[in-house]
Amino acid sequence: MGLFDFFKKKESTPQEQAALDTGLEKTKENIFSKITKAVAGKSTVDDDVLDDLEEILVTSDVGVATTLKIIERIQARVARDKYLGTSELNNILREEVQELLAENNSNDFNNFEYGNHKPYVIMVVGVNGVGKTTTIGKLASKLKAAGNKVVIGAADTFRAAAVEQIQLWGERIGVRVVAQAMGSDPASVAFDTLKSAVANGEDVVIIDTAGRLHNKVGLMNELTKIKNVMQKVVPDAPHEILLVLDASTGQNAIEQCKQFTQATDVNALALTKLDGTAKGGVVIGISDQFKIPVKYIGVGEGVNDLQLFDRRAFVDSLFKQ
Repeated sequence: MGLFDFFKKKESTPQEQAALDTGLEKTKENIFSKITKAVAGKSTVDDDVLDDLEEILVTSDVGVATTLKIIERIQARVARDKYLGTSELNNILREEVQELLAENNSNDFNNFEYGNHKPYVIMVVGVNGVGKTTTIGKLASKLKAAGNKVVIGAADTFRAAAVEQIQLWGERIGVRVVAQAMGSDPASVAFDTLKSAVANGEDVVIIDTAGRLHNKVGLMNELTKIKNVMQKVVPDAPHEILLVLDASTGQNAIEQCKQFTQATDVNALALTKLDGTAKGGVVIGISDQFKIPVKYIGVGEGVNDLQLFDRRAFVDSLFKQ
């Protein structure tokens, strides 16, 4: 397989679809049990049903602004079609959420252009505890399985555990890890990683960064320094700045997204721990608010439970009856 064959759009395997369905089960149950109660005894989608639906979406962490957009779309359809039965509400909701995601740069990555970068450099950002290290390990594993030579730079040098975890992942999946002593300059680690990747002809570089949400100025300065140093080796690096967020934190994930997008040029998102939360609606809210593609979702503990985000598969699974 060639570089990034892993990312080429293909039909989901039955295993992937099953993992997605299972991963979204808690969110689905949360939404559907409430919608069922809201429409009980109702035959049409009226103002009361829409008020209840608004509350359901907000409490599923879709977010107020995004929820209002969805409700306005459904109201427009009710006004246009004159009569909409409650039995149609699920399909209408599915269609409107898919359309909203399509407008917000969340695609199915079937036309995502990576260009001819070698090495392709991914800088991973995010606070501690969101699953950043695990996401890096799973992503590296998938890229390697697709036939790519991958190297990881352990540039979160403020925590010994972070470096050790990355090194353990490297050993587990057979991927080289570049690390320095605890407390080393993160930019120095990034520089050494890229320099060795170029020398070794490696295809993909994944750079971990410190998982601290310190003040915006400090965060911005640190990430800017790492970018500037990497560009001394690969002028247009990093090609991807991937922000990892924990979906189970709901609105807190949105606040973290706000902080990091103000500090650096995030151009891809990964939402983890969807399998352990009823707050999966946050995927919709974050996509809508920040107009940054949700690129990966984590729907389980296994290496293969990191999936490319496919808006159609996601929404179909979420609203599957």
